[in-house]
Amino acid sequence: MDFLDLLRAIFGLAFTLGLIGGAAWLARRYAPQLLARLSAERGERRMAVVETLVLDPARRLVLVKIDDEERLILLGEGRELIEPRGPGK
Repeated sequence: MDFLDLLRAIFGLAFTLGLIGGAAWLARRYAPQLLARLSAERGERRMAVVETLVLDPARRLVLVKIDDEERLILLGEGRELIEPRGPGK
């Protein structure tokens, strides 16, 4: 294997990794909007994420509305803590 073959293999690997990275970036960038648009066409949804708040890299608060009831969920570190928040609370 001479230097040209080695250089061709390295450029081929870099190109392949670049394609995979570009596809991952496109999926993270555009897939949530496409999925939300497709799910909105199906009809009325009973559950919706109202708001999220990142507390630190390991934990986040998520406010979820289920029917007419809101629940506050603390996600992270392998466990969840759910606090019910109804209409009058």
